[in-house]
Amino acid sequence: MNFSSLKHLVFGKPLNPLHSETRKHIALITFFAWIGIGADGLSSANYGPEEAFLALAGHTHMAIFLAIATAITVFLIAAAYTQVIELFPNGGGGYRVASTLLGPKAGLVAGGALLIDYVLTIAISVAAGIDALFSLLPPEYIEAKLAFATAVIVLLTYMNLRGMKESIQALLPVFIGFILTHAFLVLYAIISHAGELGNIIPNAVHDSQSMADELGWVAVLALFFKAFSLGGGTYTGLEAVSNSVHNLAEPRVRTGKATMWAVAFSLALMAAGIILMYLLWDVQKVEGQTLNATAFSMVTADWEIAGRNISSEVVSVAMLFAMGLLFVAGNTGFIAGPAVLAQLAVDRWMPHMFSALSSRLVTKNGVVLMGLFAIGALWMTGGVVHLLVILYSINVFLTFTLSLAGLTRYQWRHRGNPRHWGKLTVAFVALIICATILCVTLIEKFSYGAWKTVLFTGAIIALGLLIKRHYNHVRARLEQIGEELSIAVFGSAQPEAPEPVATEDKPKMDPRAPTAVFLVGESAASGTHTFLWVQRLFPDVFKNFVFASVGEIDVEEFTDQAMWQKLRRDTKKNLKLYVDFCTRRGKPSTYYHAYGTDVIEGVTGLADKIVADFPRAVFFASKLTFENENYFYQMLHNQTAYLLQKRLHNKGLNLIIMPMKV
Repeated sequence: MNFSSLKHLVFGKPLNPLHSETRKHIALITFFAWIGIGADGLSSANYGPEEAFLALAGHTHMAIFLAIATAITVFLIAAAYTQVIELFPNGGGGYRVASTLLGPKAGLVAGGALLIDYVLTIAISVAAGIDALFSLLPPEYIEAKLAFATAVIVLLTYMNLRGMKESIQALLPVFIGFILTHAFLVLYAIISHAGELGNIIPNAVHDSQSMADELGWVAVLALFFKAFSLGGGTYTGLEAVSNSVHNLAEPRVRTGKATMWAVAFSLALMAAGIILMYLLWDVQKVEGQTLNATAFSMVTADWEIAGRNISSEVVSVAMLFAMGLLFVAGNTGFIAGPAVLAQLAVDRWMPHMFSALSSRLVTKNGVVLMGLFAIGALWMTGGVVHLLVILYSINVFLTFTLSLAGLTRYQWRHRGNPRHWGKLTVAFVALIICATILCVTLIEKFSYGAWKTVLFTGAIIALGLLIKRHYNHVRARLEQIGEELSIAVFGSAQPEAPEPVATEDKPKMDPRAPTAVFLVGESAASGTHTFLWVQRLFPDVFKNFVFASVGEIDVEEFTDQAMWQKLRRDTKKNLKLYVDFCTRRGKPSTYYHAYGTDVIEGVTGLADKIVADFPRAVFFASKLTFENENYFYQMLHNQTAYLLQKRLHNKGLNLIIMPMKV
């Protein structure tokens, strides 16, 4: 078995990005999107309500107000983000909203926060899932939690390298099991105390009034908003749908909205129901157990079948499904996180390598990076869910705040249309709520650990600014070199497009003659530089000149048909310019082109075709070099030329790399 066969066995057979059915194969319909992307939101019912309820510090009578506020907030944020889906049907979510409506640097802040958010999505989901599992195990097993969590993240990374839909289908039974078990238990818990429901709100109002008489309304409201804010983890995951619209089935906007409302309804009902269950059953924290596990143990304490108590079995099944759903939610980080990273890479805030697609059409570099950073977050925090929730919520609500600020600004500018007033109201109210939660969480938990997420998000932003500056410098330098070469060759920095040469006047190619093959990319400067150096170093040696290019289909071209068409046009246009340049100087010339997600494979395939037509071909490519080159530069600029040289040398073909200093 060769390497390619082994790779296909492990990761699956390659998918053709140019095939009309490929996108349909991997695109997610509403149901799968609800599972794969929306599971992040629903899973937060395992820790968000618990954090909020415990933050009431014993004043549990306010829990009913908390449940109502939680449900309303979920629907408000969901309604606001359906507007995001309408405005940005190609995905990008909070990053694209902030970039377009507030400016590129605001977009970088939102994008940096989202990256940390999705790393923590994986970490907190896996950590909370492991907590659910270890709630069923003896205390002595607790030392194995981190190792077990690390293994789960490695497994999720592998599953997502095989493909997004494949990972979701594998986790489908777990998602359905969670819905059925938890919905039944929560509903049973509420119905069994139905006689108390009529008194909950009057009692809550009376107790709150008594508390206000003793402490003042300011203290009452402060405690309520503190609990409401610290339960902010409940709302995390709602933005994942808008971030990943490009992964949805057509029509994307309709599928995205349907997915968003499916997530919102399931999360609102589950989260509010769980808080109400805590209140009705007066659930108290038990060390080593999640609040849900304690509540379910109380609810099922008297359940029997054939005279045998089945409480422990029912709770075990529920907790195992909770663990499974949290792992599904962690999978969301592997879907939406690399998508945001790819958007940042396309805009040159992050290395270009993160926009590249694998043969399975997933952003493989982003998937691996998310997995590695999630493992780092787990070990840095010791897998403590309470701390991870704080770090997680701050980044989520930073992105929420920026996105909703941009959305509010957009709707305000279009307020002349009566339809926009309702959207403006929704966006503005959601903005106030999210900004409040962000500020309260930052102030309340800054010394506890919130400073860490501020530090890491700041580091991502600083890195993005540094990378953007470098790419801008390289682009400006290449443009300068291109102008200098154009003046040297054409006598003008911007030569006019030449008239096409008649077919009968074109010099004829001789397949038996020595042939120079130039592997060119987007930059005309690098291709022209290589061509001129070959002319200077090997005068009159080559009789044929071939220009070859592989258009790389990254996440931008794959998700946007217009960008794919532009890639084809630009690739052919650049190649024709080289051919026209040679033809007008009496040099026989032609071009070859191909498209794919893997440039190395694409060039290798073209090389076989070229050598079949021109057996005496010698290949040439350029490589950017820098005066003080280091690992940072190597990461920002791929090593395609060296990898190609090794691949072609193994095939017995010559490839000479011409350095180009910038």
